[in-house]
Amino acid sequence: HVQLVESGGGSVQAGGSLWLSCALSGAIVSTYCMGWFRQAPGKERVAVAAHYTGTATTYVADSVKGRFTISRESGKNTVHLQMNSLMSEDSGVYYCAGDRSYGAWYMDSQYKYWGRGTQVTVS
Repeated sequence: HVQLVESGGGSVQAGGSLWLSCALSGAIVSTYCMGWFRQAPGKERVAVAAHYTGTATTYVADSVKGRFTISRESGKNTVHLQMNSLMSEDSGVYYCAGDRSYGAWYMDSQYKYWGRGTQVTVS
């Protein structure tokens, strides 16, 4: 049974940083495509970043490029999202997603498994 659990959300002032974590259980993260999405109130869920472990490739949305970094923690079934220079428009619920297939990282239909999300509020 595959599960994803996010942690690390919270409230921060604009310009601050947060570190999100996503723990994967029931599967091995090294065989998975792992992504981060966010959803602001009243808006669609959008892709933020993805990590393809098999090809050691990362993708980051243009809106967060240069500010957010996705990484896999070596030796652990965990991926992280380092968020710097946060802006109010970064606020929302952040979801971790995973799938064994490697497809369009920016599409939520790419991912079979989802965490429950963690709230990020930037004021």
